[in-house]
Amino acid sequence: MEWTQAQRAKKMNPSVIREILKVTEKPGIISFAGGLPSPKTFPVSAFREACDKVLHEDGHAALQYAASEGYAPLREMVAAMLPWKVDPAQVLITTGSQQGLDLIAKILIDAGSRVLVETPTYLGALQAFTPMEPDIVSVASDGEGVDIADLQSKAAGARFFYVLPNFQNPTGRTMTEQRRAALSAEAARLGLPIVEDNPYGDLWFDEAPPRPLTARNPEGCVYLGSFSKVLAPGLRLGFMVAPKSLYPKLLQAKQAADLHSPGFNQRMVAEVMKDGFLGRHVPTIRALYKSQRDAMLAAMQREMPEGVTWNTPAGGMFLWARLPEGMNAIDLLPKAVERNVAFVPGWAFYADKADARTLRLSFVTSSVEQINIGIAALAAAIREQLPGTAHVQAERDPVALPAA
Repeated sequence: MEWTQAQRAKKMNPSVIREILKVTEKPGIISFAGGLPSPKTFPVSAFREACDKVLHEDGHAALQYAASEGYAPLREMVAAMLPWKVDPAQVLITTGSQQGLDLIAKILIDAGSRVLVETPTYLGALQAFTPMEPDIVSVASDGEGVDIADLQSKAAGARFFYVLPNFQNPTGRTMTEQRRAALSAEAARLGLPIVEDNPYGDLWFDEAPPRPLTARNPEGCVYLGSFSKVLAPGLRLGFMVAPKSLYPKLLQAKQAADLHSPGFNQRMVAEVMKDGFLGRHVPTIRALYKSQRDAMLAAMQREMPEGVTWNTPAGGMFLWARLPEGMNAIDLLPKAVERNVAFVPGWAFYADKADARTLRLSFVTSSVEQINIGIAALAAAIREQLPGTAHVQAERDPVALPAA
């Protein structure tokens, strides 16, 4: 039997990260590749208690089909925790924030539609958008965020601009207040909708990031959030906040996709959250991740050869690095794996004109000891691949973000 596939199926590609993660299953590999939160942060005991309580008090309803919009008390909690006035009727609970990207693609993108993204951007968003056959256009970005002039030159006819202002995946950068204000004002002037993805915003280390873009123009933005990074990814729960004019179509797309996100999981999350648990739990995640970031920065400064540059993320899970001129992160990866360390080559995060010298390092799932060993091994692999013969270590400023 020969199956005829839709044209959009030909646009689908496997996740480069998940393919690399298969390599990391090799015993002894230290992986800086995955975008996985640390399992040390999962509140197992809180969920054990919540599970027992939900089954005891509301078991039949929890195990039944549920409303597509989501569990009402959880939607109210989401609305209450956001830093602008949100009507719970605008909150849609999704099966992970990744589903939110899929729903947006289905209702906002036609074949040939122009969609704007940062340079570089989240691979999962590119995967969600690409099957709808858009014209994905990269907007230049730097360490402060999106380049407003480049946005202006490319915005004509765009359906939306997809952006991650806080501790971005993959670069770890945070958009400055000045750049957010300029972006919000310019998007409003151009009539350009914004899709704001914020899975990492609560994971700040020293100070909270500036106000969300959506808080500045709620009618011009769709906001995506997640419980994966602050509770547990296995729950597969996220949420969207959408303008009332857009919400009904998102809901219809959600109904067609999966009817509703798991009602049992939603009730458990609501039970865990109802007494202010996140306010006590999230600071412990911040403290752990900050210590791991500091360990990786120290190891990079100590081990990396001259010509390697990297940034200092103020939160989140990722550090973005750039190899010396003449090197390619794809070529480096197998040499690193031979030394039992893995990372993600940066090219996967570009819609076009990829910078082959870039790579993403995740610092949250490895211990300080593993970070020290892994960065030393990665630095050795880089030295082995360096063009030329003389390789001298030197002091470098680890703050400047590599050019994107």
